[in-house]
This record gives sequence, structure tokens and C-alpha cells, in this order.
Amino acid sequence: MLRDDLRTLWTEPRPPDAPARVRRDWALLAAGLAAVALEATLRENVVWRPVAVVFAVWLCLLPLWRRTRPLAMVILAFGSVILLQVASLVAAPREPVGLYTGAVVLVLVYALPRWGSGREVVLGGAVILAAGALCSVTDRTPALENVVGLVFLLLPGVVGAAVRFRVTARERQLDQVRSREREQLARELHDTVAHHVSAMVIIAQAGRVLADTDPSAAVEALEGIEEEGARTLEEMRAMVAALRDRGVGAELAPPAGVADLERLVRTPGGRLRVDLGLDGELDALPPAVDAAVYRIVQESVTNALRHAVDATELVVRVAAERHSVRVSVRDNGRRTGRGRDGYGLTGLRERATLLGGTLRAGPGTDRGWHVDAELPRARNESGVHSRPRR
Repeated sequence: MLRDDLRTLWTEPRPPDAPARVRRDWALLAAGLAAVALEATLRENVVWRPVAVVFAVWLCLLPLWRRTRPLAMVILAFGSVILLQVASLVAAPREPVGLYTGAVVLVLVYALPRWGSGREVVLGGAVILAAGALCSVTDRTPALENVVGLVFLLLPGVVGAAVRFRVTARERQLDQVRSREREQLARELHDTVAHHVSAMVIIAQAGRVLADTDPSAAVEALEGIEEEGARTLEEMRAMVAALRDRGVGAELAPPAGVADLERLVRTPGGRLRVDLGLDGELDALPPAVDAAVYRIVQESVTNALRHAVDATELVVRVAAERHSVRVSVRDNGRRTGRGRDGYGLTGLRERATLLGGTLRAGPGTDRGWHVDAELPRARNESGVHSRPRR
């Protein structure tokens, strides 16, 4: 088991999408250089002052590449520490060489397990331990202080590993939410296609019975089959384009849609007054879009009931336009600094994306939490077959 764990650690890849540099990196560099200038100017007992200043500036520059090159930066930083320590052993100065600003290397210790691969963590950890052991041996300090110093050196690495584990766990949960939303959408599409196919079979049977006695009725039956087939193709192509069929259910119960919103907002047990407004032609929406509108309103109402502080009203607007449907849900609660989407909103954003739409959620400019979504009414612009006009 231990061998398997070590092999897993060794083969662990880097976290994806590591940012090269962000604004706080330049702030850290500016603060480090300012600290070097102040310490070099105000501190009197600096040994090898020019060397110590150049060395400290070097260490302040290395964190700029700590996310994209974590192992290389650790080797450059702690390799320099080892070389400086060896040089001080040879020259035997009275005081330790270097500035206190060199503690910026703790940022590299944090970045190694946070952004490095498993192989880089192992190799970089060996370099850090070697530098720490060498400094402990040559500093002539008590053993207890050496142990405390080594723990202090490794503590940022433990924090970095914990942050990485937490982020990875959250991403895994988000992936599970997206997967469940895809399965739910696939089930709804499956149910819709099954309804269409059942209708086609019934119309075809009726047309066959009437073919001999009423040819015009048989022609109408064929047109009905053509129309149902076009709808079926549209939903099937939407499903194939967006999803992989992974054990979707075969129940034929139609999903809730716009027609069920009145019942949804009248559900008792809420402290909010819900103002529902429906505008436009909402009776002929594609089933997947119809169900998505209901799910967006349902999740938004649930979140408002749970999280909206001091809110008294929830405004829900669903407007059908020529090519799209817009959904807006807004409460008048007090802003609480909530800045990260929950898993429910993540699933809704995934559903909207799969249907070719968008969903945005966030705090309002003055009060409350706003959810705005735009979904396309159809996918004909993507090349999906539609019944020709006669």
C-alpha cells in the first residue's frame, strides 16, 4: 500500500490552469525590494553587505515564476542558499551572511506543493531539506532551535498542500454536479424524444388504416409524421451534440416547465413575496429549454429562501423573444459578501451552456442577489433539420 501511495505521489500531475502572474505578484516584489533597501540601509551588522543585498534581490525575483516553474525556482533559491552557506563556512564570518528579507523563500516552499507535480514536490522537498539541514548544522544554535526552525521552514509547504487538496476536492465536487446535471438533461431529452416517437407510431398506424378509404387523411398522417420526425431529430441532435448517453432513465413523465411556475411560487413555507411575470409566447418552447427555465427559477427561489438576508420580495421575470428566452430572478436582501456560486448554480450554468445559452449570478449593485439567464429558443441556426414550409 505504501508503494502504491508513493507511486501515486510520484505520478501526480500539476494542477491545471496555473496563472503565470497576477497583480499581487508585483506587489510582493515591490514590498520585497523595499524591505531589502530598508534593511540594507538601517541595519548595521550586515555581513558582506553587497553580497547580501544582491542575494536578497535575487530571492525576491524568483517568486514571479513560482507557479509555472515551482521546482526550478526552489532549486535556484535553495541552491543559492547552500552555496552562500558553503562560502560562509570557508570565509568564517562572525555573523550569518544574508538579510532577514530572505525569508521570502517561504513563498516558494508554499508554491512547490501547491502548483508542482508529484515528482517536482519530491525533488524540491529534498533540496529544501538539504538546505535546512546544512543551515542547522553550521549555525551553531541549540538543537531545539534547529528543529523549530526546520518546522517553520516546512510549514508553508504543509499549508500549500492543504490548499491544493481543498481546491481539488471542490473541483471534483463541481465535476460531479455538472455530471449529474448532464444526466438529468439527457433524461429529459430522452423522455421528450420517446413522446415524439410514440406519437409518430400512432399517426403511422392511423394513416395505414385510412389509406384505402381516405387518401387525404393518409397524406395528413404523413405530414404529421414528418413534423414529429423533425422535432425528434432536433432533440436527438441536441442530445448527441452536448451529452454522452450514460444510463439515462426510460421514464416517460414530462419534466416541469414554464406552465408549472405559478404553482412553484405559490408553494407555502417561504417568508418572501414572489412577484412572477411571464411575457411573450412561452407555450411553444422546446422541451429542454422549457425544463431549463423551470430549473433556473426553482434553484434561484430556493437559494433566496435560504440565503437572502432581510429580503422581503423576490422578482421573477420570464420573457420570450423571437430567438431567445430571458430569465431574471432578483431579491432585495442585504448584501453579505457572498461571492462564490454554490453547486446548484454551477449545475444551472452547465445546463445553460449545453443548450447554447448563458447564465450569470452575483450580487446586485445596491442590494440582493441577481440571476440572469438567456437561452436560445431553437438550434436551427446550428444546422438542425426543420420541416420545410409548404
